[in-house]
Amino acid sequence: QAQIVESGGGLVQPGGSLRLSCAATGFRISISAMGWYRQAPGKQRDPVAFISTSDNPYYYSDSVKGRFTISRDNARNTVFLEMNDLQPDDTAVYYCNSVPVQPALWGQGTQVTVSS
Repeated sequence: QAQIVESGGGLVQPGGSLRLSCAATGFRISISAMGWYRQAPGKQRDPVAFISTSDNPYYYSDSVKGRFTISRDNARNTVFLEMNDLQPDDTAVYYCNSVPVQPALWGQGTQVTVSS
């Protein structure tokens, strides 16, 4: 059974950094483009960053461009999101999934809260 578990979220002050991890089991990330998505309170889930099977980040939302970096480690079956200069508007639950998404892969997400 395919499963994704996100981790690494937390409470951070504006300007701070976090590194999120997305560990997949029962699903080989090497065969799929992967992405990070986020959902702020009262808003829809939006894409944040995508990375190709050949380890090429090819999409960042305008709001995170230059601050976030997506990467992958196929040997560890894990996807990462390095987030720098975090701002209150980055507060959301962050999710990992394939590109395009597979509904069955949605995990619980990891909460990121940016507040002073």
